[in-house]
Amino acid sequence: MPEQMSKKVRASGWRRHGRRTVVSAVAVAAAGAVAAGALAPSATASSAAPDPVQQGLNALVSPDSVPGALASVTDRDGRTRTYTAGVGDIATGAEVPRDGQVRIGSNTKAFMATVVLQLVGEQRIRLDAKVDAYLPGVLRGDGIDGRKITIRQLLQHRSGLPSYVDYLDEDIHPYEPRELLARALKHKAHFKPGEKGKWEYNNTNYLVLGLIVEKLTHRSIAQEIDRRIIQRIGLRHTYFPAHGDATIKERHPRGYYQSAAGAPLVDATEWDPSWAWAAGQMISTNTDLNRFYTALLGGRLLEEPELDQMRKTVDATYPFPKGAGYGLGLVKTPLACGGVYWGHGGSMTGYETRGGVVLKHGKPVRAVNVAVTTQPGKTVKDDMDKIVNKALCR
Repeated sequence: MPEQMSKKVRASGWRRHGRRTVVSAVAVAAAGAVAAGALAPSATASSAAPDPVQQGLNALVSPDSVPGALASVTDRDGRTRTYTAGVGDIATGAEVPRDGQVRIGSNTKAFMATVVLQLVGEQRIRLDAKVDAYLPGVLRGDGIDGRKITIRQLLQHRSGLPSYVDYLDEDIHPYEPRELLARALKHKAHFKPGEKGKWEYNNTNYLVLGLIVEKLTHRSIAQEIDRRIIQRIGLRHTYFPAHGDATIKERHPRGYYQSAAGAPLVDATEWDPSWAWAAGQMISTNTDLNRFYTALLGGRLLEEPELDQMRKTVDATYPFPKGAGYGLGLVKTPLACGGVYWGHGGSMTGYETRGGVVLKHGKPVRAVNVAVTTQPGKTVKDDMDKIVNKALCR
């Protein structure tokens, strides 16, 4: 889901211009011709009957709004099918790379929450301890007091902290975490910590969690995520980019920014992602995301007490679907066929991801993740959710 962009600002957080290369109308038109010929099911997804995931991806892509789409579906035995549609580069007409890397946005929050809960299991963090126990004096402001905000409230977006994203610069450049936090603390709290009925999705919460993890472990959050999760379960195509690194290391579709419906698509693949830091900076693939959520919900990353805490949810609203519940960095979403699935989703400049894992008798039995190469409007997001539902309800 979006990294808590305000409702008046697109999910990337950039009203902004900065370093942009506008794709010409000629290139977009050419891309449309290429896309029209790129919609056949992939070899790994072909079958006698039409595949609903492939059909869904084909319907998503449009040279005027969503250049490319890709998906991965993993069953209980670990067998994976990958899918693509559209084009991976509208300037050249290159194909969407199968299971290519994308910026995964707020899926990063699930990784961060897992690290925090591992530290809870190690008795280095207490969920109901106050922030000042770990960052004394850091959270102070108008209605803001780290002596009253708990770790649990940060994880569950119930702290009332203001969102730094609303106060980013117009240009695109590297940010330091403390600089981002300082921007938030200049503004009034949105509500009292833990106030009944109050919930607000907000990147500032995970920014603070990142600072706590780094202070306690004396390592960067990139190092902690790598050693505690990525290396542990073999996510070979997942990483947290180094500060100042705006590239994507492996094969990937280009990501595009569109300021409004009908506006030119702008290549945003290498816009600096540091504004999202612990809340949304990571890069991965659909298949690696399936592996992560399957391992997490299957109890391979957390002990049962911590996983149980992670799955205790409160009602969530924007930007999640109706009926969703937010746990500790994990989202519970109703399935169209009954039951629920667990995941998070993410939005980052140039990319949108949706997906999760369905459980049977408490065990993961199917996982899906879908990505597109823009930050789309509500209609496309709803269509992505429908693809997820069709894949998980089969």
